[in-house]
Amino acid sequence: KLFNLMTVTNAISIDVEDYFQVSAFENSIDRKNWDSLEHRVSKNMDKVFEVLSDTHVQATFFILGWVAERYPEMVKKITKNGHEIASHGYGHQRVSDLTRKEFKEDVTRAKGILEDISGIQIQGYRAPSYSIGKNNIWALEVLADTGHQYSSSIYPIKHDHYGYPEAPRFVFKDENTGLIEIPITTMKLFSRLYPAGGGGFFRFYPYSFSKWAINRVNQVDKQPSVFYFHPWELDPDQPRQVNISRKSKFRHYLNLNKTEPRLRQLLTDFKWGKVYDVFIEGKQLSTYPLS
Repeated sequence: KLFNLMTVTNAISIDVEDYFQVSAFENSIDRKNWDSLEHRVSKNMDKVFEVLSDTHVQATFFILGWVAERYPEMVKKITKNGHEIASHGYGHQRVSDLTRKEFKEDVTRAKGILEDISGIQIQGYRAPSYSIGKNNIWALEVLADTGHQYSSSIYPIKHDHYGYPEAPRFVFKDENTGLIEIPITTMKLFSRLYPAGGGGFFRFYPYSFSKWAINRVNQVDKQPSVFYFHPWELDPDQPRQVNISRKSKFRHYLNLNKTEPRLRQLLTDFKWGKVYDVFIEGKQLSTYPLS
């Protein structure tokens, strides 16, 4: 049976960070040297803006405070083009590596920077490397206390660096904090969950799999998907890191030259909107006792 892929509005999101800030490089690139490295985020964001404009899509940008400080005009351009601004924290540190106090300082700093530049209240947050899980669920309390309305930080899969497979698959309100959590999309086949929300998996699997998986979530689960990518994934010419593991090289550099055409196809095949509009605006959400 053929389905109309435009019957559900999904959410498209971009995690705004530069190529040298990814968690896979944290042990080989000292954050103290970030300012001395070649910055490509602004150029790559121009490509993102072009793709979104060409496909008539508005998106949510989860921005690092570190990047926003250095490229305030880029932040203003996001709002000028009608997109949503949200927080990715300040310095791309995993929440699982921070104390409660350090995490609060990080998200408060990032939120303040983004609000000062944009003049808009920041509602959303996404943890670097989806690093909120079972062992640090207290982070949701901190996000609620610091004025965030929603988070998109939990990935209900098993992964060597992140994942909370016991968490709900779809958007819910944490009953203890009132914070709305929007998990990254997974596709369930039989009893197993498969990543279907973008990132490296979008580059690893053939595009036909991503299209099939998102359509299945829309039509079988009757739920919108939330998809993400990074500006550096549209940059096959970025500097290559040498002192990293074979696994990290494979994950980071695989099919970078295919990201843009696949992304353009994805944005054409499905209907997309901003995270806040798709998941929160006017929605009645079920509560879940997560924290």
